[in-house]
Amino acid sequence: MSILSNHINELNVSEAFNRQATVFDKLYGDEPIIRYKRKRVRKHILRIAKQNGRMLELNCGTGEDAVYFAQKGFQVHATDISGGMLDIVRNKINGSFYRDRITVEQCSFTELEQLSERRAFDHVYSNFGGLNCTGELENVLATLADLVIQGGIVTLVIISRFCLWETLLLFRGKTKTALRRFFSSHGREAQVEGKSFKCWYYNPSFVKKCMENKFEFLSLEGLCTIVPPSYMENFDNKYPRTLGFLLKLEDKLKGRWPWNRTGDYFIISFKKK
Repeated sequence: MSILSNHINELNVSEAFNRQATVFDKLYGDEPIIRYKRKRVRKHILRIAKQNGRMLELNCGTGEDAVYFAQKGFQVHATDISGGMLDIVRNKINGSFYRDRITVEQCSFTELEQLSERRAFDHVYSNFGGLNCTGELENVLATLADLVIQGGIVTLVIISRFCLWETLLLFRGKTKTALRRFFSSHGREAQVEGKSFKCWYYNPSFVKKCMENKFEFLSLEGLCTIVPPSYMENFDNKYPRTLGFLLKLEDKLKGRWPWNRTGDYFIISFKKK
C-alpha cells in the first residue's frame, strides 16, 4: 500500500470514528458479549502489568479502558487518530478523581515517533482491532520497542485472519461474509456511520514474527472463539442460557490450541528483551 493510499485510508478512518464518537458507548456499552470481551482483555492485562505502571494506549476510542486502568492506579497516556473520540475521553475525565492519571493525545499509531510523551512505558496496549485499520502493521510493530522499558509489556488485541464462527456461515449460504478474511491481503472495505475505509486481517504467527527480534513471546488467547462474535444477530438475547455455557467453556479453553487461533480476535502479549 502506497504512502498516499495509507494516508487517505487513515483520514477515512478518522472521519468514520469522528462520526460515531457521540454514539459509540450507547451502541456498544451494554451488550453482554462486548462486556465479556472487555473483561477478558482487562483481566489478561492486569495479570501481567506492573502495578501502578505507566501505560500507553493505542486507538483508545472513547476511553473506556483508559478510565478503567486509571481507576486501578495506572497512569495512562491515551492516544487515537480520531479527535471526536478524544473529545469524549476528555469529557469523561474532566472533574473526575482520576483525571491526573490520564493524559490524551491525538496521534496515529503509524506516527508514534511524533508522540509528545517520549518517556518509555511499562505497558503498551491496543484493544479491539484498531491495528487492523492499517496494511502496514509490520512497520507499526517495529516502532514499539522504543516506547517500552526493558522488561516492559506489549498487549495487542487484533482481528484474526481466521474466525471459526464466521467460516461456519458457509452453511447458511453467506459465502461473502464467511470467506472475506481469507482474501484480504489488499484490504477489505469496512464502513462506519456511512464512511468507508479499508481494514486488514492478521494471523498470530505474523505478529510473532514481527516482534521476535526485540520481544519475548508471553501468551496467546483466542477471543470470541467459542463465544460468538458480538455482531452475530442478537445471539445474547435469543440464547441467554447457551451464551452462559459458551462463556464458561471459552474461559476454560481460551489459551489452548486450536481455540487460541480461531477466534474473532486474538489477545497476544510480549515482554521486551
